[in-house]
Amino acid sequence: MTATDPAPDLERATLDKAASENFPVAPFFLPRAWRDDLMAVYGFARLVDDIGDGDLAPGGGDARLLGVSPEAAEDRLVLLDAFETDLRRVFDGTPRHPLLRRLTPTVRRHALTPEPFLGLIAANRQDQLVTRYETYDDLLAYCELSANPVGRLVLAVTGTSTPERIRLSDAICTALQIVEHLQDVAEDLGRDRIYLPAQDMKRFHVREADLAAKTAGASVRALVAYEAQRARDLLNEGAPLVGSVNGRLKLLLAGFVAGGRAAIRAITAAEFDVLPGPPKPGTLQLLREAGVILRGEG
Repeated sequence: MTATDPAPDLERATLDKAASENFPVAPFFLPRAWRDDLMAVYGFARLVDDIGDGDLAPGGGDARLLGVSPEAAEDRLVLLDAFETDLRRVFDGTPRHPLLRRLTPTVRRHALTPEPFLGLIAANRQDQLVTRYETYDDLLAYCELSANPVGRLVLAVTGTSTPERIRLSDAICTALQIVEHLQDVAEDLGRDRIYLPAQDMKRFHVREADLAAKTAGASVRALVAYEAQRARDLLNEGAPLVGSVNGRLKLLLAGFVAGGRAAIRAITAAEFDVLPGPPKPGTLQLLREAGVILRGEG
């Protein structure tokens, strides 16, 4: 690797995005091995989302690492195909991209299978082809690809997977995805994507043009409040996952649930007006929510 090789900078730029997530990705209190593995999983998930959203670092460095020609470097489907090919090298040989090289020992250490990783790639392919969701069930099917694999990977990395824990984790991850969609309504619309189910929009008399306003009117606020309650219910459904484990993993999972609840509180505090920008919770609110969960009060 030469001094001018962009790979380390690209890898660090992606991993640094962990600090802006609603929930702790690999907090300091976890064992070092868990932190390394969780950051490897995060790096994969963050990079595939960046490919799907067109948020890669400028200059085409990621495309070059994946063997994509400069002419095709802006084609997200081509990049996703190349990324999937490189993912398969994690299981069959030596991947090219540094974030996938980072993932390789994690996969080997925990005998991870390709399925959850392929699900995340499939979700980003879907983002290139599907920009509206007719029903809530359609949105849940998308979350099955876009969010739930992450929780399943956390359980696998920590050696705590059981069918019931996976069910509870899926509820939490779907909730976190819905909350993120609510925070990012305006940003998603700028990408010509709407994750608010069309049936719900009709129910609350919300038109697409209403989502392009600088601030939300009463109908949009009512719709956001309705979807936020759905996310809250899912978090409550999944919260027993925290009590099913012990030690530091309990703290980590409490952080996930607390991140979702704190984000919903921030949305509520903004009176469900998410259009000016994503309402974000503060650290104190996150810690309060985590304390409530760990005390078994919610």
